[in-house]
Amino acid sequence: MTERQPAEGKREKDRPWLMRTYAGHSTAEASNELYRRNLAKGQTGLSVAFDLPTQTGYDSDHILARGEVGRVGVPVAHLGDMRRLFQDIPLEQMNTSMTINATAMWLLALYQVVAEEQGADITKLQGTTQNDIVKEYLSRGTHVFPPGPSLRLTTDMIAYTVSHIPKWNPINICSYHLQEAGATPVQEIAYAMSTAIAVLDAVRDSGQVPAEKFGDVVARISFFVNAGVRFIEEMCKMRAFGRIWDQVTRERYGIENPKQRRFRYGVQVNSLGLTEAQPENNVQRIVLEMLAVTLSKDARARAVQLPAWNEALGLPRPWDQQWSLRIQQVLAHESDLLEYEDIFEGSHVIEAKVSKLVEESLAEIERIQEMGGAMAAVESGYLKSQLVSSHAERRARIESGQEKIIGVNIFETTEPNPLTADLDTAIQTVDPAVEARVVAGLQHWRDTRYQPPFNHPRPCKALEKLKEAAKGTANLMEATLECARAGVTTGEWAGALREVFGEFRAPTGVSSAPVAVPAEEGSAMSEVRRKVDLTAKDLGVGKLRFLVGKPGLDGHSNGAEQIAVRARDAGFEVVYQGIRLTPEQIVDAALAEDVHAVGLSILSGSHAQLVPDVLDRLRVAGATDIPVIAGGIIPNGDAEQLRAAGVAAVFTPKDFDITGIIGRIVDEIRKANKLDPLEVPA
Repeated sequence: MTERQPAEGKREKDRPWLMRTYAGHSTAEASNELYRRNLAKGQTGLSVAFDLPTQTGYDSDHILARGEVGRVGVPVAHLGDMRRLFQDIPLEQMNTSMTINATAMWLLALYQVVAEEQGADITKLQGTTQNDIVKEYLSRGTHVFPPGPSLRLTTDMIAYTVSHIPKWNPINICSYHLQEAGATPVQEIAYAMSTAIAVLDAVRDSGQVPAEKFGDVVARISFFVNAGVRFIEEMCKMRAFGRIWDQVTRERYGIENPKQRRFRYGVQVNSLGLTEAQPENNVQRIVLEMLAVTLSKDARARAVQLPAWNEALGLPRPWDQQWSLRIQQVLAHESDLLEYEDIFEGSHVIEAKVSKLVEESLAEIERIQEMGGAMAAVESGYLKSQLVSSHAERRARIESGQEKIIGVNIFETTEPNPLTADLDTAIQTVDPAVEARVVAGLQHWRDTRYQPPFNHPRPCKALEKLKEAAKGTANLMEATLECARAGVTTGEWAGALREVFGEFRAPTGVSSAPVAVPAEEGSAMSEVRRKVDLTAKDLGVGKLRFLVGKPGLDGHSNGAEQIAVRARDAGFEVVYQGIRLTPEQIVDAALAEDVHAVGLSILSGSHAQLVPDVLDRLRVAGATDIPVIAGGIIPNGDAEQLRAAGVAAVFTPKDFDITGIIGRIVDEIRKANKLDPLEVPA
């Protein structure tokens, strides 16, 4: 046997990337315990997940927060919550990533004040606020304000941090959710770069940063990307990203220092591709996707966080998150990956792919610039319609079998899975009583914030100053810090800015999306169209009408949009008003539009409260002949309870055949209206 030789040249091993786990749930106390446990296991940075009310600027007792408190992250409603979240964690020594966008300025202010209370030197604080509002309009749905004011909040934060918290990354241009919403590699690169250009132009034009310090602004721009299972293509995408960023910062902004032009990015690998069917296969998917962003030294991620194998089933447990952390640690510490220079240097295959991605991405960036830039392309609906179209094409490839997914549309037979033998214990569940405790704690804070030991000043003065600043041109960060110190709540801060800036409902992209699955003679789609037409005729209406609703604060609208587009193509008249609706608004719309079925899409876990509320309101209105369909990440036990409550059908990620789902919805309409089932042709 040949003895193992050390790496050639005995070069010093590279430092591993930052290893994070995206975490937070229930309460600040429970999340603090989780963070300290993860840090003790060798995690090297924190990645904070906030719940949807916190992300969208609502307090936990707001009507839209019902069922959402503490579900997809931790509720942080005020300074007291932020203190408890980071208790016994020295922030001066920590690198903290916060996935927060519309309310990013507010959460950074709370974080800074807690650090000051700990005695930290704020110039040493390190971390990242995501703060990319463009992708919220396009895919994730936690936007609050219109594009103009949102860009101002981002600009003010960047200007503030460059002067006061110089090691902080004030924005993390986030293409991750663009890929989840259907973006091709070219679209992911082009839309992220167009966002970065819009932000840098706004900072430059605001006059808040002297020209000689603009290189410091560019140096603090970071990116957060997605890596899918096509790991060669994804690795080439990262090399293309770096090449384009270097070109844009040098040519458009005149940045001469190559260190300031470096493309700095973190990554979470693709959650969209994780399957509910045979979920054990998700482990190898996660490993391959991690390799895409670590194998190439010249395009290696600065920070990596991996989802857990069971995220398509529900909320991962601490053990599941530990497994994902260990995947990273094995690669970094057991393999020889970090002992070599870039192993793809000189590959003509890689170079050709990278060059093609660069060329096509630059062409798309130029197209967006001709429209007036990223913000104009958001408001016109161009970017959203492109993503909905790309996603529809991808879904069609999966349904046809052209794009293969193991365990879903190929190799579907399986041995019994011991990991999911007891589904009730295979995921973390959030105690429904948490919401009541959080709401009670919030009320206690409001009642006692002026009293010892906190003695906060009255918040009304701070909020008035915030509104005055918002009406003028002053940097909003100082007024926001004053609100944080005054004990203002998340809902109060956002509410004050809503008064000045208004709110924004983003384009849905559904009406302009092209047909993804044509109804060719003899196809499944043509059969569903026949069922839709016959049922409309039997009911004596011109068209069947179908309402697709997104109750609560879950803004992940990709699934709802794909159902809406396919139902439209099948001959339905579709009512889809976008995200963030109350059950009352959904039922009012269903009655006003005289629909024949209601489809509710929820991925945040709030289905247990919101879906029965819709059912109850329909019963009170005497509309029991309107079947309600539910879809989303819904555990088996919850699905059974929903069906027992009167839901006609429940669909989860394992139900990938959208055309088949539309056919089932027609069947439920016929059943609810006491029509005979339609015979399926032989």
